[in-house]
Amino acid sequence: MKIEIIPLIISLIPAILVTLLAIYFFKLHTTNEERRRRFILHRENQKQALPLKIQAYERVVLFLERISPGKLLTRMAPVGEDKKNYESLLIHTIDQEFEHNLTQQIYVSDECWNTVKAAKNATISLIRKTTLQESVDSADKMREIILTELVEKGAPSDAALAFIKNEISDIL
Repeated sequence: MKIEIIPLIISLIPAILVTLLAIYFFKLHTTNEERRRRFILHRENQKQALPLKIQAYERVVLFLERISPGKLLTRMAPVGEDKKNYESLLIHTIDQEFEHNLTQQIYVSDECWNTVKAAKNATISLIRKTTLQESVDSADKMREIILTELVEKGAPSDAALAFIKNEISDIL
């Protein structure tokens, strides 16, 4: 029995083409199905994460409002006349507020968090700089000078608040 190779090869060519085409379409279908599942999973995660992100931005805004020197000085009256004690009280309060909100950095962008840290550090710097002035001899004088500077230049947290408002409008 003699097997002819050429007719066998000619009959195998369509079978090989159909097999390759089936493999290609199966791989294409599998890839599309995987992308669809990832998209659905991503969409579900976004539904759950968006409220957390918005809540984090709200907490950061609350933090910035609480450390704004005008509100901080109104809320934290000096206990005595010593400016150093008052400076320590204000800085300790700012640090406590910051530590209380440290976890919010997970939900906000790095640029936003750096802006918040810069506002916190600028507020602390403003308090320390005012305390070092020779014309400041009491806690009440320190409050007066800080509040005057706020009226003239604005609060350090104002820029961070504007940044957050801009970032949240991009999210929504």
